[in-house]
Amino acid sequence: MFITGYAVMAGAAERLVLGYDSFGNICGRKNTPVKGAPLSGQDTTNKKYVFFLNSCSLETQSLKISSVSLCVSSCPQEQLNSLEDLQSFARNNGSCLCVYNLDVSSYTLNPKAAELCPTLPVPPSKSFPLFNRCVPQNPECYSKYASVLISMVNEMDVFHRILSGILAGRDTVIGLSFLALAFSFILVLAFRFIRTLLVHTLIALVLFGLLFVSGVLWWLYYDYRSDPSIELETEKENVRFLLGYAIFSTIVTVVLLSLILVLRKRLQFTVQLFRIVGKIIGRIPFLLFQPLWTFLILIVFWLFWVAVLLSLGTAGTAQTTSGGHVEYRALSGISYMAWYHFVGLIWTSEFILACQQMTIAGAVVTCYFNRNKNNPPPHPVLSSISVLFCYHLGTAVKGSFLITVLRIPRIVLLYLYNTLKQKESACAKCLFKCCFCWFGCQESCLRYFNQHAYTTTAINGTNFCTSAKDAVFILAKSSAKLASISCFGDFILFLGKVFVVCFTVFGGLMAFNYHRELQAWVVPLLLVGFFAYLMSHCFLSVFEVTADAMFLCFAIDMETNDGSEEKPYFVDQELLTFVSQSNKLTGGQKHRSTRPFQDNEDGTELQPMT
Repeated sequence: MFITGYAVMAGAAERLVLGYDSFGNICGRKNTPVKGAPLSGQDTTNKKYVFFLNSCSLETQSLKISSVSLCVSSCPQEQLNSLEDLQSFARNNGSCLCVYNLDVSSYTLNPKAAELCPTLPVPPSKSFPLFNRCVPQNPECYSKYASVLISMVNEMDVFHRILSGILAGRDTVIGLSFLALAFSFILVLAFRFIRTLLVHTLIALVLFGLLFVSGVLWWLYYDYRSDPSIELETEKENVRFLLGYAIFSTIVTVVLLSLILVLRKRLQFTVQLFRIVGKIIGRIPFLLFQPLWTFLILIVFWLFWVAVLLSLGTAGTAQTTSGGHVEYRALSGISYMAWYHFVGLIWTSEFILACQQMTIAGAVVTCYFNRNKNNPPPHPVLSSISVLFCYHLGTAVKGSFLITVLRIPRIVLLYLYNTLKQKESACAKCLFKCCFCWFGCQESCLRYFNQHAYTTTAINGTNFCTSAKDAVFILAKSSAKLASISCFGDFILFLGKVFVVCFTVFGGLMAFNYHRELQAWVVPLLLVGFFAYLMSHCFLSVFEVTADAMFLCFAIDMETNDGSEEKPYFVDQELLTFVSQSNKLTGGQKHRSTRPFQDNEDGTELQPMT
């Protein structure tokens, strides 16, 4: 909360995207006065563009352009050769190109007009989309202006270049996020009524999407690399990121294609598994709406996080210099606060997803351990949410924290690899990649055990550590029987997430590729891919968590009861038959004989495992 309050108070994100003049006024908004700057506090609501008085002879000092700049309502489209032309342009277009305290009628009368107005002749210019600056179109002036701007942008740190790219493409990022939402919602409905043909169609679409996206990435990389006009550091970063994306996409395509070929004979059992899961969700139809609430909470949090990030990026103090000019000087330690803020993004996002998983697991547990399958308990979702907020928020916090602890080293390794890749040896690169993959595998395993710990918490009401120990105890006994069954369904759900990410990223490639100038658009594209994966995971995890919770309940049911009249199983006949057939198919070991489920109102309830 301290970081948030400080960023909002000290930052001004509008300075990045809107631009500001030499007197501390942010263009396109109403400003407050700065002490010691008489020309500050201007109402520039209709003045959205930054205009430099000597645009043909710019110089930079410490990432600042030395020329006096003003906020104007429009850029001059034609060359202005005299003060009379400046006066006529101001009267006809309502855009004053001289300092604010000089009245339009005094342009030709004030003896200091030459100092307060732009250097003559004023070249024709047009507004530039990223920084909202009037860029001269005269070839000679444009060359000097571009060289200064290139130097300034290349000297900016990566943090500010990324912020500029996000702000410039904010509308596209928001649109792509809603596109990912639409794809995720369609897949949820499709999996609810899944059939064999749908599984084959999904696999075909995923393969087509991966091949197509990989081809587009390689084409864009070749196109950018062969472009001789690339000079900006942001454009060079685009090329490097495109190469990394292309290699990663190609590797994922090859791996998934191999897995699909290996698991193609298991598709029929996958369809049957989703039918059973769909039957459980049919008893709890409000589970399908749970991702919508999670999505809305995530969106609100992400918007809040981005707003604070932008405020951190522009946090600084206004200092008055000679001539009544104002400079914003960044405060020390901001970059460290940004890293802390990034950790908060991961932890909070994982906590929100963990709350959803515990809600679904609690509802599934309530319905599974209900003797009368034809009369499900009332409001299982609301009951599960109530229990979560009253007793088990600490469990969600601990589980999400462990995920964050394993993800941070991966991010640090990726950052170090990109920073030192020009200097390090081949062995060091291989070591970085191996460590990165190792942490990724550990994170995947932890997610798997976390989910079962949440389910065990819903069954026994124990804390996170006790539930995790009990879950490991049960999984160690039943992993050979159940892991081979659930992995097929998890793989199909993973393909669904890949489908959403692929087509969302493809839309982003097409959208961002039209705006190449001075935009670090590859990093916002990575952000879009991250959001698309989280959205698809948020929606499709309903089926994933339901299936995992169902199998863990089944394992505990088999461990606790024996199928006798005194201790009948809770499992229904369809799930029991499916597990038996799946074990025969996968060559599972023989397990004790089980009697069919008896629709009995009495029986033994579960107790905490020891």
